[in-house]
Amino acid sequence: MDIPVSIIVPTYNAGAEFNKFAEMVKKQTANIKQVLVIDSSSNDATVDISKCFGFDVEIIAKSDFGHGKTRQYALDKISTEIAVFLTQDALLYDEFSVENLVKCLTSDDKIAAAYGRQIPYPDTGILGKFARLYNYPEISKINTFEDRKVKGIKTAFFSDSFAAYKKSLLMQIGGFPTHVNFGEDTYIAAKFLMNGYKTAYCAEANVYHSHDYTLLQEYKRNNEIGKFHKQEEWLLDTFGKAEGEGVKFVINEAKYLVKNGKFYYLPIAFLHNVVKYLGYKNR
Repeated sequence: MDIPVSIIVPTYNAGAEFNKFAEMVKKQTANIKQVLVIDSSSNDATVDISKCFGFDVEIIAKSDFGHGKTRQYALDKISTEIAVFLTQDALLYDEFSVENLVKCLTSDDKIAAAYGRQIPYPDTGILGKFARLYNYPEISKINTFEDRKVKGIKTAFFSDSFAAYKKSLLMQIGGFPTHVNFGEDTYIAAKFLMNGYKTAYCAEANVYHSHDYTLLQEYKRNNEIGKFHKQEEWLLDTFGKAEGEGVKFVINEAKYLVKNGKFYYLPIAFLHNVVKYLGYKNR
């Protein structure tokens, strides 16, 4: 694939597993011109591993990290039009992952950003597995602003764990929001759609990425989502409330557990969902 690409990875104490991450980046068939690691002053071997694989490394203070701010900082340092963002815990599925994502992004001039499919790691628990399968289905799709009338807030769903952007279009709408420390991907996706561009979900571009959240982690994560929605009121005013999507998730999760013979997980799932709701509301 001839289109030059830069890969950007924010890191902090990625651990020995980062070797596997780096190995998969090196195997990619895409024309990767640069891999830029923005490290928040790790005290493990993350920086050494990055340099060993020939990645460019910028070290920032841990206190200076911000989800929007740090990504914009990295974006300003690359020269390619296509920027692919990954998180340190997202392992590229095969050698075609980045190439497939970039193909999706460049298939239409109006597509400003695309995100790939996140597949649960083999050892992921049943709840974490369902969350990935529900949010990242097997069928690709393209979102436009008009889709909000049917899909609501889901229209602006996006994930920087594995995403590609056209830098010129991103800068055209003001770049990553430096004041946003959570949900910068949804923020940008919404802005693109509101400005007449499209976003794409590419089910052919895969990474391994999943979590088994504890109840406390569920609470904190959903509290962050709630704070983000409260801070950026225009998002829900434009695309619709988030509660409806939550109800759909709960219903489909219950069906999934029953279908897979995991009846005994229903009370556990219920407890997790109550904690999520409390976290979101207590914003």
